Amino acid sequence: MDKFQWKNFFEHKTEKCRVLVVGDVMIDKYYHGDVHKFASDAPVPVAKIFKRRSSLGAAANIANNLVLSGCKTYLAGFVGDDHNFETLSEQLTKSGINQDGLITTESPTTTKVRIISGHQQMFRMDFEDSSPKADKHFAKLESYVKKRLNDAFDAVIIADYEKGVCTEYFCAAVIKAAHSHGVPVVVMPYGQRWIKYAQADYLTPNIAKINKVLLSPISGADDEAVERAGRYIMRKFKVKNVLATRSAYGVTLVRDDDAIHIPTKFQEVFDSAGAADTVAAIFAMALAGGLKPEDAAFITNIAAGVVISKSGTYAVTREDILNELRIKD
Repeated sequence: MDKFQWKNFFEHKTEKCRVLVVGDVMIDKYYHGDVHKFASDAPVPVAKIFKRRSSLGAAANIANNLVLSGCKTYLAGFVGDDHNFETLSEQLTKSGINQDGLITTESPTTTKVRIISGHQQMFRMDFEDSSPKADKHFAKLESYVKKRLNDAFDAVIIADYEKGVCTEYFCAAVIKAAHSHGVPVVVMPYGQRWIKYAQADYLTPNIAKINKVLLSPISGADDEAVERAGRYIMRKFKVKNVLATRSAYGVTLVRDDDAIHIPTKFQEVFDSAGAADTVAAIFAMALAGGLKPEDAAFITNIAAGVVISKSGTYAVTREDILNELRIKD
């Protein structure tokens, strides 16, 4: 596929894609303030807050990348009955992400609150409970996934951040249900127990995550080492393909019979936060739109290049990618 066809895909076909994101949902809150004094009642700095903002995180950020690229997006996971869920729900509604699959539990909505002065993060508070939820909650979530798959979805993303959703049983149930409908499964992995993703169609780890499951770390600059690592992951964890994200060095798609190394254009890596979310989102959407895996990998590499050139967590848009394709003409 040439660049003209890629542009045609983003201009006319992404709105036809239907993707279900299942996994750990999060909301990020930021409080910006000036620090000029210490508290009178304790030896701690006082931040006078002048700005606050919230952004979608984890699986919700993957969903945000999808919807900003024009895709019909559905989100499923666990939340709490609390103020942080209200903030999350408002953000999802504003973004146009379907949230019918959010199951309320007794645990808090996973939230990270950051206090920032200037460009320095001073403090972070986490509201979360990463333990597996009750069987009744998993039963509701599994029922939702199976019901939605009857509605003709084009791809499923499992977004694992080890916050309690992606147990071995639940991942296996989602993968089996998706495959029964002929729907490919893309996994954003986390931790080291990747056997729970067995039979998934694609894993999308970055080099840092890959190194956590290898005996000896590799460099993202080494094509052969990345390919070997991809094949090791495919054998050990019984997954079908690996799309490895290599930051400034691009991406590598490893399959049974070949490996495709796609370099990114030379640029300064300003911040890689959120790049993994973008890779999972754009690659799954491209597959959902009927693109070949190699073409999906090329487009994903362009999207990841946009994200690493931005500051902080950034959700790529359809216009971002179209602008990059125009520049490459």
